[in-house]
Amino acid sequence: MYMETIDPKDITRIAVVGAGWVGISFAYQLSMAALCEELVLIDSNHAKAEGEAMDLNHGISFAPSPVRIWAGDYTDCRDADIVIITAGAAQKLGQTQMDLAGQNAIVVRDVTEQIMASGFDGIIIVATNPVNVMAHVAWKASGLPKHRVIGSGTVLDTARLRYKLGEYFNLSSRNCHVYYMGEHGAGGFVAWDNARIYGKSMKQLLADNESYHQEDLDAIYQEVRDAANQIIGYKSAAYYAIGLGLLRIVRAIVRNENTVVTIGAHLDGEYGASDLHIGVPALIDRSGISQIIEIDLTAEEQQQFDASVGRIRQAIDKIETSS
Repeated sequence: MYMETIDPKDITRIAVVGAGWVGISFAYQLSMAALCEELVLIDSNHAKAEGEAMDLNHGISFAPSPVRIWAGDYTDCRDADIVIITAGAAQKLGQTQMDLAGQNAIVVRDVTEQIMASGFDGIIIVATNPVNVMAHVAWKASGLPKHRVIGSGTVLDTARLRYKLGEYFNLSSRNCHVYYMGEHGAGGFVAWDNARIYGKSMKQLLADNESYHQEDLDAIYQEVRDAANQIIGYKSAAYYAIGLGLLRIVRAIVRNENTVVTIGAHLDGEYGASDLHIGVPALIDRSGISQIIEIDLTAEEQQQFDASVGRIRQAIDKIETSS
């Protein structure tokens, strides 16, 4: 009987560093997404990674396509196309993401150096908080081109925003075209002037319909901004939605979608900022980030963007001074 062999170069391998809530939520979703043939879990607690791999493998018969899943080590990153970094301390109630910058920078730098020591030459996606700062740390430690080190940026914030706007306007969240930009979480902002709902600008929509009010949009922004702390208060951590956000980025890369996602991208003059990662809409394809999308911001929105840049820059400078 003829059996077709698969060229190893055609096998997509994705490695996840960090078998905590976010890493495993993403790994589970990835195992069901038919986006890779090999999935490696890497964690400092190897037994935890072993247990998670076993649990995931037991459900593979229900997956749309076969996936080989195992608990590995950094040498397994050599043949990976994409490595997702989720390792690091999680935000606790009462903490800001920037409070984690110092300790997580040590983790992310060490993880990245071990990834690169394997001979890895793919795309790194960083989800560890504060994510824009950690994406910059990983980029510096990796030596990879800027388009191949991507932070999850504001992909989650944008998803939360679209969900809330979909509820408010009685519209599918997929048809709420709006971006949350800048920092992930409390320091970010909504690019309202660029938003389109029912094909109309927000200003036009509010003018045409008395049932919609700017005060309601302001309240929605506050809910999105504070969502992480609310979820942490309820159940200690948020992980399902960011897992899906990471999956969205990975899908855009693996399937070469050439689609716009709000991610943490390294800027070189775009929006008046340079030498840092920050949440902006960007075109994603098989190469990673193929283009930064520069939308028009109002003067107030540009000020908000600049304030985010300042806070991210301050955190980066502090880390680089102490290292």
